[in-house]
Amino acid sequence: MAERDDPEIIGRRVQQLRTERGLTQKQLAEPVYTPAYISTVEAGRVRASEPALRHIAGRLGIAYEELATGRPAHLATDLRLRLTDAQRTLSTGEAEVAAGTYAVLLAEAEAHGLVAEQAAALLGLGECALDTGDLETAQRRFEESEQRMGDAPLTQRVPAVRGRAVSHYLAGELRYSCYLFESTLDELNRTGLHDPEALLLLYTGVIAPYMDMGAHARAAQAAEFALALAPQVQDPALVARMHRSVARTMIAEGRIAEADVSLAKAAELYRQLQIRTELANCHWMRGYLYAQNGELERAEDELREAQAMLSAKRAALYTSQVAVELADVLHRRGRSDEAGELLRQVLGDLNSERGAIHAAAAHRLLGIIAEDARDTEAAEEHYVRAMSLLERAGAAGDLADLCRLLGDLLRRTGRVEAALDAYRTGLGHRTAPGTTTLGPAPAQPPL
Repeated sequence: MAERDDPEIIGRRVQQLRTERGLTQKQLAEPVYTPAYISTVEAGRVRASEPALRHIAGRLGIAYEELATGRPAHLATDLRLRLTDAQRTLSTGEAEVAAGTYAVLLAEAEAHGLVAEQAAALLGLGECALDTGDLETAQRRFEESEQRMGDAPLTQRVPAVRGRAVSHYLAGELRYSCYLFESTLDELNRTGLHDPEALLLLYTGVIAPYMDMGAHARAAQAAEFALALAPQVQDPALVARMHRSVARTMIAEGRIAEADVSLAKAAELYRQLQIRTELANCHWMRGYLYAQNGELERAEDELREAQAMLSAKRAALYTSQVAVELADVLHRRGRSDEAGELLRQVLGDLNSERGAIHAAAAHRLLGIIAEDARDTEAAEEHYVRAMSLLERAGAAGDLADLCRLLGDLLRRTGRVEAALDAYRTGLGHRTAPGTTTLGPAPAQPPL
């Protein structure tokens, strides 16, 4: 029983409210109870029944819940409405404003012992921290949200688990991110908790770390499951996120037209919902698609649009990541000096614990630019830094490609043995394409 339901606390509350209203114990008791009974209630010597508390609350002119718990009537409903407003603020890209609102709501929920609302506020604070790139805070808030939910069904804890997995992914901890996604999917599927929204949230989220790890077969399977689950899901924002994530697997498979259709669907949904940050991410993914297809002018336009939108919303980490991909397009368009300057500007915001994959991509591109300028020493330094970042993250596909670049550089400068070592390292990361070291893939959902 919660502390606020303790007879002594309720007794003091009854006495205080009765005194404030100028009522006697007799007036409060009539016509059903006796003054003596009211006296024992106020003294905390008896646990009043629900009918008795409802009678007393009616005589005092307050709601039963407020008398029994100390919470103002409709407080939980009001908090949930304000949590929805905070989510809407976050959707427009105002993460810092939303975080301030969530913090106020968390304090109110804690003051009144509303556990579910505490968990929701902490989840919102985690999402705000993700948007601003504060990954440590994001991880902590998602963990706290999950802890507050306690023994709640796993389906209710999935958003917090997904938040933790995404924050670890952005921090460059790909293997642990995959573990969180896979173990949660496995538990849902094996225990029969086949909630379509929970499953779609997880299958959509795991695609990115799978792709960066070179586990393309698992990414394609997750995309297939996500597409099959989508018709059962009512949340349009979740469906839009699915289309954006699935597009990445289609691009990798050369299905450019299908990927473009998926991104168009996602962008239209985000426009309707006025979710600005996710709409910016659609422009980002479209820029990536056009770059992969060799349409560099269109790629530059999309990436610049994404960068402007994210920068305006102070999404610092995402802005820096887009800048790396924009620099690659600029380099391919023959504007290497502009690309190099852009990369040097954003590298201070990217490191092994914050956007590790894009930090490695920045060093890789700087190495290529240095090679083009015949500065082999600088090129080698950038390649080695990129290798260190990718090895720590476990990004097998990118690491194999980088080993090839480094091996070619070492061979051209006459260091044949070192070049062979680099090639062998790259081949080692290509030995098991489409898999991870996490064991069997999660159980398949019923589709």
